[in-house]
Amino acid sequence: MALRRNKFPRDAVHHPLFARVYARLSVAADLRGGVAAHREELLVGLSGRVIEIGAGNGLNFAHYPSAVSEVVAIEPERSLRRLAAQAALDADVPVAVVPGAAEALPVKGEAYDAAVVSLVLCSVRNLPCALAEIARVLRPGGELRFFEHGIGESRSLVVTQRALDRTVWPLLFGGCHTARDPLAAIAAAGFEIERHRRLYVPKKGIRLPSSPCVLGVARKPHTL
Repeated sequence: MALRRNKFPRDAVHHPLFARVYARLSVAADLRGGVAAHREELLVGLSGRVIEIGAGNGLNFAHYPSAVSEVVAIEPERSLRRLAAQAALDADVPVAVVPGAAEALPVKGEAYDAAVVSLVLCSVRNLPCALAEIARVLRPGGELRFFEHGIGESRSLVVTQRALDRTVWPLLFGGCHTARDPLAAIAAAGFEIERHRRLYVPKKGIRLPSSPCVLGVARKPHTL
């Protein structure tokens, strides 16, 4: 694993209270909300060297296929990083959990066959910068696998999301923004979107401002 110096501090994100709440809610969502199946779909067919940005508490690790030779998991929040390191011990593929920020990934360029973002683009401080960094570390033709929540399809929901993003939502949920459009941002960063589908989490029951999601695959062009 080739690391480089990072201009961000080791703990560029520090939300200890949110981290504890997220760790519990994410496990419950995997078990009862169907998120584990989405993780499986997100990662199926991957191979080679993979970088995961915003690994959280490491719930993706159990779903990496055996064809993956190495996962470098970047997690900026200390409490979540500690949980991810524990999860890495039980993974079927080699996983190294390291500190770092999405806007300044501490790895060399064009070093990875695939990158994974899972419920993280909502909270990065600079979305275009983060996606540019992902493009930098991917080899030409490399894949970007994404499972993200974002902007709704109805006008009323979008109005609600934008109001929440300007007020309480980022404060309560670790910098999360509900009205970002991950699909448009990925395309604007120069990636070629190969396939995607829209879904809701949870699939049934109460719909939250964070329920609209998109899951898919994009690719770094050879000429990016």
